[in-house]
Amino acid sequence: MSPKRIAEAEADEAEIENQRATITERAAMDRQRDDGIENVLDADRETLVERVGIDEPPGDVVDDHESWDEGIEQLAATSEESIADAMAAKVDTLRGRAEREHPSLLRLRFRPEEPFEFVPGQYARISYEEEEPRVYSIASSPNRDELELCIRRVPDGELTPDLCDRTAKGDELFLRGPYGDEFMLQDPSERDLVFIATGTGAAPFKSMIDYTFEEGRDEFEGHERDVWLFLGASWEDDLPYHEEFLALADENPNFHPVFTCSREEYLGDWDGETEYVQHTLLKYLDPDCVDTDSLPPDITDFVGSETKTDIETRIDPKNAEVYVCGIGAMCESVREVVEPLGVPDLYYEEESYG
Repeated sequence: MSPKRIAEAEADEAEIENQRATITERAAMDRQRDDGIENVLDADRETLVERVGIDEPPGDVVDDHESWDEGIEQLAATSEESIADAMAAKVDTLRGRAEREHPSLLRLRFRPEEPFEFVPGQYARISYEEEEPRVYSIASSPNRDELELCIRRVPDGELTPDLCDRTAKGDELFLRGPYGDEFMLQDPSERDLVFIATGTGAAPFKSMIDYTFEEGRDEFEGHERDVWLFLGASWEDDLPYHEEFLALADENPNFHPVFTCSREEYLGDWDGETEYVQHTLLKYLDPDCVDTDSLPPDITDFVGSETKTDIETRIDPKNAEVYVCGIGAMCESVREVVEPLGVPDLYYEEESYG
């Protein structure tokens, strides 16, 4: 929890009462992909057999750790060091994915006993059984009767493992809130909306974006506003609300979701973006509206470079309203890119955690 959220929660504590809520749905957003991982590694097993001459190919990437390491070491010793290095990186990445617990990304929906009024961008505190409470951004629109949270498992965490492993439909939660009055949608204007997130940073944006279209806030004085979402994750199934955002784009041509995954190419036929979200953003800027001399030299080539989507619209940063949510390091990197683009401070909102 960020220091800002702790302070806000403590300040509001005396004014907000606990209430009970009943879980109506819990569903994993990510998938178990062990079979896919093993299938992808078959080509690497063949490479080791053919080029190193080992008697038997390595087995399961998790259980047969030693055989994989020995085979890759032998491959490096045959003057195939670059191939060995690439294989080692791939095997380590896929092993890490295979070892993680499932589910690691959870949709948790529940119905409060009493009406729970909030605005998009706010968050709620929940507790389950005897575990210490934690706060989570609300992912559902205020127009819904039920609340929804998007929860990432924190290994050895105090609450998320129980939420991921033990909760069931019909279970009770204790709910308190809402909290937070700083990271919220601004009043509608002629500016286009640009949301930038990684991982569960997408949760408040799900609420904001749904609400924007439900309430017609994607228009201002008869002018249609473009609504952008840049969402990054390691794996495709770590992109919260991936399918829901795509469906919303089908219904609303002025909504442009852009997804970027740094590791999915190891495992699937990913043909989307692969760069960091801040670099992906640069690719979708209108080059005629950007002074590249104001940007760090090592990232100017991203501006106007080839994109991996069929989105033809481009962003004028001087006519954009930017919202950023994710881990602190990502937010800082985005800020370093956005600040030189001419987005006024008044139209830049940020929420960081971790």
